[in-house]
Amino acid sequence: MARQPQDLLHLLTRAERLAARRIQSVLDAYDCSVDAWRVLDLLSGDEGRSMTALAQDAALPAPTLTKIIDQLVDQNLVFRRVDPADRRRVLVQLTPRGLRRRRQLSRAVRAEWGPTPPGLTEDEEHQLMPLLSRLSGALADGGDNERATTTAAGSPVGRAR
Repeated sequence: MARQPQDLLHLLTRAERLAARRIQSVLDAYDCSVDAWRVLDLLSGDEGRSMTALAQDAALPAPTLTKIIDQLVDQNLVFRRVDPADRRRVLVQLTPRGLRRRRQLSRAVRAEWGPTPPGLTEDEEHQLMPLLSRLSGALADGGDNERATTTAAGSPVGRAR
């Protein structure tokens, strides 16, 4: 029997909401939202990211991201600066305090989550990550059938040609 598109959407939505609820229960102790945690994580190790790239990678509308960035600036976790390569763009970067907070939050979430997502073996996680990455890439590209190239962690790194 063929699955309907809504079956996949239902399963993905349910998994995301349950995972976010579980992670939010950890982040509550740090007065941090799941979206703010995602933004902090996306900024780790970077020299700064544009608001456009952050919004896309965090899957947040621009006004929502702006509100989160404003809150993180107020907490001295991130700062904004002009992009030296394109003075019309603003880059967002972690402060030293933001880097420490990101590490603290990551440790707390990892302690709750464990080495793999709950209910999955390590092998299943290694199968699932590239599949989800491929699905995300295909949906972002409007259903293009080319496969996205991924890192070992399953993060998209470009398109295979």
